[in-house]
Amino acid sequence: MQRFMRRVAVIGGARIPFCRSNTFYADLTNLDLMTGALNALIDRYGLKGQHIDEVVGGAVITHSKDFNLTREAVLGTALAPSTPGITMMQACGTSLQAALGSAAKIATGDIDCAIAVGSDTTSDAPIVVSKKLAKRLTQAAQRKTFMDKLKTFKGFAPGELVPQAPANAEPRTGLSMGEHAEMMAREWDITRDAQDRFALESHLKAAEAYRSGYMDDIVTPFAGVFRDNNIRADASIDKLSSLKASFDKSGKGTLTAGNSTPLTDGAAAVLLASEEWAEKHALPVAVYLTYSQSAANDFVAGDGLLMAPTIAVSRMLDRAGLKLQDFDFYEIHEAFAAQVLATLKAWEDPTYCKEVLGRPEAMGAIDPAKINVHGSSIALGHPFAATGARIVGNMAKLLAGHHGRGLISICTAGGMGVAAILESKDAAEIHQAA
Repeated sequence: MQRFMRRVAVIGGARIPFCRSNTFYADLTNLDLMTGALNALIDRYGLKGQHIDEVVGGAVITHSKDFNLTREAVLGTALAPSTPGITMMQACGTSLQAALGSAAKIATGDIDCAIAVGSDTTSDAPIVVSKKLAKRLTQAAQRKTFMDKLKTFKGFAPGELVPQAPANAEPRTGLSMGEHAEMMAREWDITRDAQDRFALESHLKAAEAYRSGYMDDIVTPFAGVFRDNNIRADASIDKLSSLKASFDKSGKGTLTAGNSTPLTDGAAAVLLASEEWAEKHALPVAVYLTYSQSAANDFVAGDGLLMAPTIAVSRMLDRAGLKLQDFDFYEIHEAFAAQVLATLKAWEDPTYCKEVLGRPEAMGAIDPAKINVHGSSIALGHPFAATGARIVGNMAKLLAGHHGRGLISICTAGGMGVAAILESKDAAEIHQAA
């Protein structure tokens, strides 16, 4: 049987407010947050009782009990229990990668609809006991009598009780993401002032997005919270410049709590479908997911931990036959202001584009007015696995309202990057005809 590729529609997204770690969601779990985001999407698109061919997503900071997280979240929603839940993870690219995998299945006709979802909470981070104590507890659980259980603790030392908190560092280098970003800032000569000004723009644009009502149908109140609680509408350069360096405290550090993303709790989801499924369910199609790309670099050898999106975007544009400037909107995940600014500089650098990207000339500059037009992760927050779905949902709304083409770029831990192109219906048809 011959198979034909179908266009993949992004119907839209929904999310719960993002909150700084250990604030309003301090007592909630990944399951609570993911279920909340899925229910928000269900309510927005009238999916109660509906069967969805697959819900794919996950979380980065997880407990062992979260192994079946996505399916458990599905069972806690109003979706039909026949809906499968698939749990996966690619650090900060998790929910975007989930969307790309499901989109490929929709395109080939394997499924007709899907939801990509991500949640994360650093308020509920797993605390691990020492390996020696864990072994004792496992052995004790296997013994039948109290005396036999007690024998497993022979030679017990108080030091075994010291918990092992999750490490915020790359296993291969031992350095935190912030320390790696400091290295990138030095390599690309990204100044503290440039980072602070970029962060200020993120906060002011996000505050305006709420003030104007843009966020009203994207963010659904949850657990008594109505909006993201990290946005600083009163941010200023004076306030940002007064903050101390967070990662390099030698006096040369440029990354602060103000120009970096905060640890954040939250969840987001996005609905994808074939045009036929959308028509059957009376859901208008305004935006399509047309291209995607993943990439990785050798950050251990010094390539720059968060520079892989430069590679992913370059390869994707080659396949699409597009230039970096052929977009109306750009959503570049703001892990750190320094990381975004280094990425933009790299695309403008002839040597980097030749030696790393294999291009004969620089990719060129992007109009700053088209980048993260309603703020991004620095202001809104960054629950790791949720960011991709947040960005896809936001880009879908942007293009539905203004038409054109949008580029998404997300950096992740482990020296990886994920990129995608969304196009409004008219732009996709023009591009396809060309």
